[in-house]
Amino acid sequence: MSEGLFDLPGAPAPARGGGSLADMDHTAAPLAVRMRPRSLDELVGQQHLLAPGSPLRRLVEGDQPMSLLLWGPPGTGKTTIAAVVSHQTNRRFVELSAVTAGVKDVRQVIDAARRDLARATGAVETVLFIDEVHRFTKAQQDALLPGVENRWVTLVAATTENPFFSVISPLLSRSLLLTLESLTDDDIAVLLDRALTDERGLNGEFELAADARDHLLRMAGGDARRALTYLEAAAGGARAKDADVIDLETLETAVDRAAVRYDRAGDQHYDVASALIKSIRGSDVDAAMHYLARMIEAGEDPRFIARRLVISASEDIGMGDPTALGVAVAAAEAVQLIGMPEARINLAQAVVALALAPKSNAVIMAVDAAIADVKAGKVGPVPPHLRDAHYAGAKKIGHGSSYQYSHDDPRGIVPQQYAPDVIDGTDYYNPTRRGGEAAYADRVANIRKILRDRP
Repeated sequence: MSEGLFDLPGAPAPARGGGSLADMDHTAAPLAVRMRPRSLDELVGQQHLLAPGSPLRRLVEGDQPMSLLLWGPPGTGKTTIAAVVSHQTNRRFVELSAVTAGVKDVRQVIDAARRDLARATGAVETVLFIDEVHRFTKAQQDALLPGVENRWVTLVAATTENPFFSVISPLLSRSLLLTLESLTDDDIAVLLDRALTDERGLNGEFELAADARDHLLRMAGGDARRALTYLEAAAGGARAKDADVIDLETLETAVDRAAVRYDRAGDQHYDVASALIKSIRGSDVDAAMHYLARMIEAGEDPRFIARRLVISASEDIGMGDPTALGVAVAAAEAVQLIGMPEARINLAQAVVALALAPKSNAVIMAVDAAIADVKAGKVGPVPPHLRDAHYAGAKKIGHGSSYQYSHDDPRGIVPQQYAPDVIDGTDYYNPTRRGGEAAYADRVANIRKILRDRP
């Protein structure tokens, strides 16, 4: 059961605005905890949630009861928002962890909150914060419904999983869903500067070298908690060496992560990405895995990697293995759904599948050749029998009058002209004999023979 659980039998009643999150700013607490913002104005990132009149501001500043579901990657501010609620609202704050709490705990909190609201004098509202709510079973989530439905509690629930899959529909429909985004490098930089100078943090004891700062931003990957945890570890390493500068060597030693030479805005970004795709094209699965690992370790945006894989699936594999595109798209969707670090596995699976697939560039060659002809002006009129015949008078001018329906032929193919005269007989798609495309090569040859055997 969470330390923040109050109003249970034998538990002391906290002051308003109290709670475990509010009490964890002592000097022995982790840096990431000590540096949690105390107000909405101190929050970094998530500006789309902080506009005047936004639900979050109404909850915190307007003391308006509502239940929130906070969905976002780790380290983006979900627990921080709960901490701000505990500091600023005139309500009792109760914290439960979905890892340790059960249905009985949930019901006790709701019953206590209901009793508090029913007091003749000094009625107190309760904010119930549940971290990792996706770990709650259906029965545990069902137990929340009466409290949320009747507003006996203001629920603030946090999850890293898609709530449309992990939260029951009745609870989802009774709560306002707020989506948090990964923090940018600029956001993380603000937090690092604040932690280095603030008296709650390192209080100006250390400077952070530029190359160490860049490495720290890469490792953070948009996760504020990770950034501050690494900074604290590096500060400990510098303190042990009696140094007042956190340099790259100290940071690497403290977090056991060597700096990967990779500038996400410069040559290395494009060189490594190019090497990944060319290794896939060359069917060297081991080299491709190496470059993928370099991009992941350097903090590359996984969505960028996924986009490149989707392109490669059609550009370099195409009809050699038509399923490759589906694999790449599925990996891209998985990146969006679950995020890093777990999505590294989905990306790796896609890289292996693409690297080992039979290769064909016939698709890209076909579409580029067709586009080149269109740009060159080869855009003759559509043959009359293919033109739209679904309006009055169309057949009087010959539109569609001689069109032959393919399904009426036992072969499913009718020998008639489809292309404009200017490119009739041009072969854009020239399949290879590699992988699954070999079957298409035979089929294309047979179809072209039938189509062009016209009277």
